[in-house]
Parts: sequence; structure tokens; C-alpha cells
Amino acid sequence: MSGKGAPELSVKDSGDLRVAVIAAQWHEQVMDGLMDGALRALGELGIEEPTVLRVPGSFELPVVAKVLAGRGYDAIVALGVVVRGGTPHFEYVCQGVAQGLTQVSVDTGVPVGFGVLTCDTEEQALDRAGLEGSREDKGHEAVMAAVATATTLRTVAEPWRRTEAPGKQGTRPGKL
Repeated sequence: MSGKGAPELSVKDSGDLRVAVIAAQWHEQVMDGLMDGALRALGELGIEEPTVLRVPGSFELPVVAKVLAGRGYDAIVALGVVVRGGTPHFEYVCQGVAQGLTQVSVDTGVPVGFGVLTCDTEEQALDRAGLEGSREDKGHEAVMAAVATATTLRTVAEPWRRTEAPGKQGTRPGKL
């Protein structure tokens, strides 16, 4: 299971963050699970009005993420599914999406939660979609990662806002 060893993130002071969720439309059942997990995580964090946008496929996620990053969002969550087929298309799409989303985050300083499933089979995707019986909830995880990173970046920019680093107890107050 790929989720083995995943951290349990503790996120505080995030209710005022502007968060956008971008979701691809391919593999509707899997995407419904990812979206449900993402929206549930945002609700748990007190983020009540996220922007939710749909794009045709995973390959379109980076360009929309880049535009949103330039519009004042504190965090972006990208959700999609790419299932391996019989051609090299899978590798091209996965590499382009991963590199594109990473580049958006690095270039803009806005964290992008990577909720793009890259699976060999639809069954593997369903098992990670947060649906009933799924072993993992990657939509929820992507939100938690993006928001935890956004609060960490806010701590770096405004150290007086917090006395602890998000997600890590026992850190020295006021030290970065």
C-alpha cells in the first residue's frame, strides 16, 4: 500500500486561507471520491468557500493552477486520474502533469497539493479514491498537504502569527 508511513498532519489557523480545487473530468467515479475527500478535508479545516473548477483532463491541471496561483490563492489542490493504457501516452501525461504542477508551486510560491492518481488499473484508482471500501483517500490527503504547506509558508512570512510549526509538535516557539 502506497500510504504506508504517511504522516498525520495537524493543521491549525487555516480557516481564512483562500483555497482552490481543480479537478479533471476523466474517470467520473474515482473523481467523485477524490472531490468528496477534498471537500470534506476543507470543511474539517474550516475553509468554507473554496473555489472549485473542473478541467477536461489531468494534462490541463498545471495551466489552470498557474493562473490561480497568480490570483491570490494561498493553496491549490489538483485532482486527477491517469490510468495506464497500451501506449507511452501514460508516461507523457504523468510526467507533464507532475512537472507542471511542481513548476507552478516552485515558480509562484503557492503550494499545490498533488492529488493526481497515476495507476496501472482503474481498480488501483478506486482503491485510492476515498470511496467506501477504499484503502486510501488521496483527495483528503492532497488538501491536507497543500493547506499544511500554506500555513508553514505563512509562518515563514509572518512568524508572529504562530508559536509552533504546523504539523509538528515540540518545535521551539518563535524559531524557524
